[in-house]
Amino acid sequence: MPTRSPTLEGEFARALRDPDLPLPGGVIAHTSLRPQKRFAVYRNNVMVGLIGALEARFPATKRIVGADFFTASARIFASAHPPHSPLMMTYGDAFPDFLATFEPAAELPYLADVARLEAARTRAYHAADARPLEPAALAGVEPEALAGLRFVLHPSVEIVASAFPVVAIWAMNGGESEFAELTDWRGEDALISRPMLDVEVRRMPAGARTFLQALGAGQPLGAAAEAALASSPEFDLTINLAALLGGGLAIAVINEALEDS
Repeated sequence: MPTRSPTLEGEFARALRDPDLPLPGGVIAHTSLRPQKRFAVYRNNVMVGLIGALEARFPATKRIVGADFFTASARIFASAHPPHSPLMMTYGDAFPDFLATFEPAAELPYLADVARLEAARTRAYHAADARPLEPAALAGVEPEALAGLRFVLHPSVEIVASAFPVVAIWAMNGGESEFAELTDWRGEDALISRPMLDVEVRRMPAGARTFLQALGAGQPLGAAAEAALASSPEFDLTINLAALLGGGLAIAVINEALEDS
């Protein structure tokens, strides 16, 4: 075992990721005269564990590229991106950005967005629990006060905007829908949330991304609706407000009219 020191720890960590580096100084094996062999086994076990964590988190991505391609790309990623937490379920947040610049994956420009969706699903699953706002919470609000309402979004809410049909591609490769030929390659905005026990992925309607992002930034309902309408003339406030409340995307509402009275 190595003598513990900051310098040795860094050398040890680098050697774990790079098989071309020499055995870290101070590493010995009390049962063997060849610590290099034991260290190589340990290094391989660490790499297998990191690759396995990525496979568990990005199953649709793996299915798109195939097992061999995924393992090779995951190995390259893991060598350059060691985990910063002992919780392996969170490992790989940087994997989508890696894929976006990974030359062998250039022929699959949508791959990084599929991985972003999968990474968001994991974060949503482990997000803090919060009770969704009941639709009845707006029952007593005067119509003229609606525009001034501010909503607090559920901690699990994330949006993945894509120039590709990312929801459809993910669903077919994630076992959520049957494989079918994609004839519409227009971009899709994916809404990821976990209002109750299960993570949900939905395709957002026109203007919904701008609307939800504005609400999440603290803008009142009226301003968020105006921004959404400016981004897309097809934006429908009634549909999106129903999705906000019925989909459990908000956990609180702030009525400034009541606070000022």
